[in-house]
Amino acid sequence: MHIDTNDLLKSIMESFDRIQYVKAADIPNIDLYMDQVTTFMDKNLRRSARYPDADKVMTKTMINNYAKNDLLPPPVKKKYSREHVLVLMFIYYYKGILSISDIQTLLGPITERFFNKEEGFNIEAIYEEVFGMEEQQVERLKQDVMEKYDCAMDTFADAPEESKEFLKLYSFICLLSFDVYMKKMLIEKLIDGIRKPEKKD
Repeated sequence: MHIDTNDLLKSIMESFDRIQYVKAADIPNIDLYMDQVTTFMDKNLRRSARYPDADKVMTKTMINNYAKNDLLPPPVKKKYSREHVLVLMFIYYYKGILSISDIQTLLGPITERFFNKEEGFNIEAIYEEVFGMEEQQVERLKQDVMEKYDCAMDTFADAPEESKEFLKLYSFICLLSFDVYMKKMLIEKLIDGIRKPEKKD
C-alpha cells in the first residue's frame, strides 16, 4: 500500500481554501418555495460535501423534518424567508456532529428571540457575526493540522517498513479524531448547561 502523505496533506489544505462562507447578502431577499431553497443550498454548499457528485446537501424531507422537530420555524404559506435559509445554514453545519435534540436546545433560544425581528438584533446579525469569526479561523486551523501532521510523521519509527506509511497516516487520523472527540464532548457539555436551566422552570 502506497500513500503519498504529502499529496494528501496538500489536498487537505486545498479543501480548507474551498470552504465556502455564504454571506447573508448572498441569500435572496425574497421568500422562496421549497425547491428554490434546496437549489440555493445545493448551489452554495455542494463543494463542501464529501462526495459532491452524489451527496445531497439538503432535501425536502430533511427540511420538513427540521420544521416538524422545531429546529426550523414553519414556512408561511409554503414559503421560506431569508431568515429560514440562515437557520438552515446553521443546521447544515451542526447536523454532522450534533443530535437533533442538541440542535433544538442550541437553536431554540435563537429562533425564539431573534427570528422575524423587524428591528434591532436579528438572525442575520447573529449569522454574520458567527460565520465572519469562523472564516478568520481557517489559517489557524491549517496551522493546527500541520502541527498534528508533523507529529504523526514522527511516529512509528521502529515499525516494519512495509507498514510504516500506513501507520503514520493512522496516527494522523487518530490525532485528528481525538481533537474532534474532545471538542464534541465540550460542545455537548455546553449544550447541557443551556438545557439545565430550562428544566428548572
